[in-house]
Amino acid sequence: PIKPTATPSVLLAFYFYCFNRWKNWWIRGILSLAMISGFFLIIYLGSFMLMLLVLSIQVKCYHEIITIGYRVYHSYDLPWFRSLSWYFLLCVNYFFYGETVADYFATFVQRREQLQFLIRYHRFISFALYLTGFCMFVLSLVKKHYRLQFYMFAWTHVTLLITVTQSHLVIQNLFEGMIWFLVPISSVICNDITAYIFGFFFGRTPLIKLSPKKTWEGFIGGFFSTVVFGFIFSYFLAQHQYFVCPVEYNSETNRFVTECEPSELFQMKKYSVPPLLQAVLGWETVDMYPFQMHSFALSTFASLIGPFGGFFASGFKRAFKIKDFADTIPGHGGIMDRFDCQYLMATFVHVYITSFIRGPNPSKLLKQLLILQPEQQLSVYKTLKSHLVEKGILQPSLKG
Repeated sequence: PIKPTATPSVLLAFYFYCFNRWKNWWIRGILSLAMISGFFLIIYLGSFMLMLLVLSIQVKCYHEIITIGYRVYHSYDLPWFRSLSWYFLLCVNYFFYGETVADYFATFVQRREQLQFLIRYHRFISFALYLTGFCMFVLSLVKKHYRLQFYMFAWTHVTLLITVTQSHLVIQNLFEGMIWFLVPISSVICNDITAYIFGFFFGRTPLIKLSPKKTWEGFIGGFFSTVVFGFIFSYFLAQHQYFVCPVEYNSETNRFVTECEPSELFQMKKYSVPPLLQAVLGWETVDMYPFQMHSFALSTFASLIGPFGGFFASGFKRAFKIKDFADTIPGHGGIMDRFDCQYLMATFVHVYITSFIRGPNPSKLLKQLLILQPEQQLSVYKTLKSHLVEKGILQPSLKG
């Protein structure tokens, strides 16, 4: 009889090797599905719940980054560092969310005198709050620790830039229509998952030294998977008003509404297939939504540039010799570990919308007109009517 060549100890070692290799994959997979399911539930609950989710993630990411600084420098016993860090977070959120209220809840604010005062002097109040924190920082300076305290002051402000500013842009994108929130967010998630899968099964060639586990195979596989996913997912979302209509606040019902006549971006159009592809596909024309063309830009950024947010985070963690920002999610690390790529994506989408998509917004302009004084509204009316008469849109007989 042929004797086995592997001893029990070798087999046991091989078993544990396979178990450990697949254990992390299963943990990440199961929790990823759980998070995605929870995300879909929040989408079902509506725009307001999505805004609360963004705010919660922002606060948690800020907490994780500030905690790293506190752990590194807590031995120096710096006064007021954590208190001032949270105070500045409160000030910056007050400023950004106050701007959002002024822009999108004008009719609601108009009915409440207390809010009118806060909105009218919002920027002055915001500056006064920040100035208070600034003076408190100066008063907290301790001899022999000046340089370190200014390091932490800069640490706090950079963290605010990374977390609060970007989360504000995410909410701005959401107000343009839920599709501008869902497609970019989902594209980054898709790229993260598919790049991991391709890298796990086919990865051989290292991509970047900052992240030794990242491979070219995963990077390329994630790119093509994300582009296909974004195109199909956009097609599905573009069919529903709930996802494509701008999110607006209805002051009569005190609810967010997503009802409108879809813009041209979300109306099916016929496109000619390039001659080179006609021979392959056998189609001369194809019906698709214009937004699907924009999804290529979003998916491409999510898969080619978005990962650099993760590389940046990897370099940051290596600088402080930590594996993860926190251990909030088993197998994934902290919340910041999962959303490091989303912040770059939020800025890109906002810039993309303002550069290529957004035009004059009659609804927003009307809200601003409604909060003017009666004599100001009358002046605007007369100027507009005179302009329309000169353009020939109104008959001269209507003048006066």
